Amino acid sequence: MYHDLFIDFDDTLYDTHGNAKLALAELFDDLQLGRYFQRLEDFTVPYWQTNVELWGQYARGEIDRPYLIVERFRRPLACGFVSPGVHFEPTKEYCLEVSDHFLDLCANKPGVVEGAYDLMRYLRAQGYGLHLCSNGFHEVQYRKLRASGMEEFFDNIILSEDAGANKPLRAYFDYAMAKTGAKVETTLMIGDTFDTDILGAKAYGLDVMFFNRNPRTFRPTEPVNYEVHSLRQIMKIL
Repeated sequence: MYHDLFIDFDDTLYDTHGNAKLALAELFDDLQLGRYFQRLEDFTVPYWQTNVELWGQYARGEIDRPYLIVERFRRPLACGFVSPGVHFEPTKEYCLEVSDHFLDLCANKPGVVEGAYDLMRYLRAQGYGLHLCSNGFHEVQYRKLRASGMEEFFDNIILSEDAGANKPLRAYFDYAMAKTGAKVETTLMIGDTFDTDILGAKAYGLDVMFFNRNPRTFRPTEPVNYEVHSLRQIMKIL
């Protein structure tokens, strides 16, 4: 039924959240952020809240990459205190240093979502065209691919920076179709982020498979062709 598979990377195959949690703890120690925060959680909780908000804005084209890189650390760092009642005011330069160190830590983490290697070996053996589709930053995504050993599985790696547009925008999928030579009627999009991966691909006319990692707290707001809750379920369908 399908010839080509467009597969999201972050938190679909690569355990981005889990690896970032480890990196944030290392970052906290390496940069001695305990000077500003009593507990690690006082830094990481606002970080995650800010990260989700900013990546959503970035996917919708409301902010650019430089703004995201600075703000995702400026806001949580500003929750810290240099003295009682006086908040830390990080400079742009300091935020960029923190971001660079964090990305270095993240990009070297090899952790993948449970079942990722088995799934990719299976899909390769089945003869599908396998194409990674990601909004992640170019240099970081390639390092994560190499660290996790995932690069070898893909025929094409389609990043938003190369496409000049983010998922869910139509221009991103125009680029992906042109680069891969795939046809709409025989291509399936697989991803874990409903707004960007699933709704974007569905609006383009692709069939979609939603990897719902949190079925207890999230239900699709629109019908999907397939919904799975583990990567191993995908092998039973494809």
